[in-house]
This record gives sequence, C-alpha cells and structure tokens, in this order.
Amino acid sequence: MRTALYPGTFDPITLGHIDIIKRACTLCDRLVIGVAINRDKGPLFSLEERVAMVEAEVARWSDKTGCEIVAHPFENLLIDCAEEVGAQMIVRGLRAVADFEYEFQMVGMNRRLNDRIETVFLMAEAEHQAIASKLVKEIARLGGNVSSFVTPAVYSALNERFGR
Repeated sequence: MRTALYPGTFDPITLGHIDIIKRACTLCDRLVIGVAINRDKGPLFSLEERVAMVEAEVARWSDKTGCEIVAHPFENLLIDCAEEVGAQMIVRGLRAVADFEYEFQMVGMNRRLNDRIETVFLMAEAEHQAIASKLVKEIARLGGNVSSFVTPAVYSALNERFGR
C-alpha cells in the first residue's frame, strides 16, 4: 500500500488544498492529511475544528478516488510524522516560486533526516494558485467575500467566526 502524507495547518482548508488532495489520491492508496498544530502561527480555528473541517471536506473524495483519506493531527517533526503514519512520500503543494525556495530547503533537510521518504510537489490548478489560507482569513476578517476560495461549509465557518 502506497501511503502519502500531505501536511499543513489547513486554517482553513481551501479549494487549493482540496485540489491538491484530489490529485494526490492518484499517486497513493492512502493519503494522510497531517493537520499541524503549529502554535507559532496562531491559528484562527482550533485543532479540533480544523481536523473536523478536513474530514468533512475530504469524505466524498475517498469514495470517488478509491483512496483512503484520513486526517492526522501532529506537532512533531514532519519527517517523524511521515514515519509514524508509514508514508513513503510527502506531498507538497506549490503556488509560486517563493513556495519552491522554502520547500527546496525543507526537502534537503528531510532527506538528510530520512532519505527513504520522497517529497512530491504538485501545482494547484491555475484557478487555485493564488489561494492562501492566510489571505482567505484576512479577506474574511475584513468583510470580503471568500466564497470562491473555500467550500460553502468553510465559508459558513469563517462568517460565523467573524460574527456574520
């Protein structure tokens, strides 16, 4: 069984994330969505809320793709999480050159820690490349319409969080 790990904070999960998840399912039999605790980022949603959002949003894709998809919270090193869940590959989404520069450094370090785990980069579809959770939260906080960046359920959660 080929297992892949797709890590992130998913605060919140966006259509860009979902695009990467759907395409990552073509590469593996089991996709673990690693929901990072990452206290340094000061997430808008709690870990439990983010895991629940991920589970709700990916539930239908397991059936459609035949890939088992599970959410897995983690706070340890990414490479340790990959080993923990039995992943042979780490999936990372790329939006722009700036993403690649950061990811390139991470791959180098992860390869030094465990050279048996490969990193695979997937580009989001063009319509989703500009979507970033940080920007989605900022637009929503300022009263902007983020419905074209997230699913209806996540859109509702954002509006509720910001008192709308």
